[in-house]
Amino acid sequence: MSFETPVRTTTPHIVSTNIAHPFPAPDQPHRPTGIHKVAVDSISVFAPGPRYGDGSGVEGDLVGNAKHHGGADKAVYIFAREELDFWSEQGGVNYANGMFGENLTTVGVNWSEVLINQRFSVGTAVLEVSVPRQPCRTFAMWLERRGWVKTFTAHGDCGAYARVITPGTISPADTITFHEPPAHGVTMGMAFAAKMGNKNIAQDVVAAHCLPEHHHQQLVKLIS
Repeated sequence: MSFETPVRTTTPHIVSTNIAHPFPAPDQPHRPTGIHKVAVDSISVFAPGPRYGDGSGVEGDLVGNAKHHGGADKAVYIFAREELDFWSEQGGVNYANGMFGENLTTVGVNWSEVLINQRFSVGTAVLEVSVPRQPCRTFAMWLERRGWVKTFTAHGDCGAYARVITPGTISPADTITFHEPPAHGVTMGMAFAAKMGNKNIAQDVVAAHCLPEHHHQQLVKLIS
């Protein structure tokens, strides 16, 4: 059974599956970064350990900054091709699939409007939307855009991290089929705004208690 979800004008599907092409981090040359993703024929996804530092949920992928990335709640990162096109137009460049560090580049889904903890089937896997991406210095330096963190935050679409519910293989052209939506009403866009400091929205996100405990407590502290 399929359910309504915030989609754009075409059938939601994968256009590119991507894994890291490691290179030295722009701000820390001694540390490799996995932000540069390149297209591969398919990816295999699994549930890594629960903590930052437990690695990516994509076989063969790299998480460079283990202090803030990796683990079950950040197993797979997803970003829309439509958003890459938007930023390409804004910056006068051509951002290829994977350029924003995403493992899955999609068409037909507005991830800012998808609910936290929304499950969906894609390929032979089942994923669950989990937590927002928070833009960092490495991201800004990688794109070579001044004021990028502020600009990206103001636009309000951070893509989506997902946890792996059922391991499997995902390939380009695989359809995304959403399961029954959660009842709390908190979207990824709301969670992103809250995590980036919007106290009014954070109150609603805290009330729903839909984020993992670590992220929930960060918002509790923000509004206290």
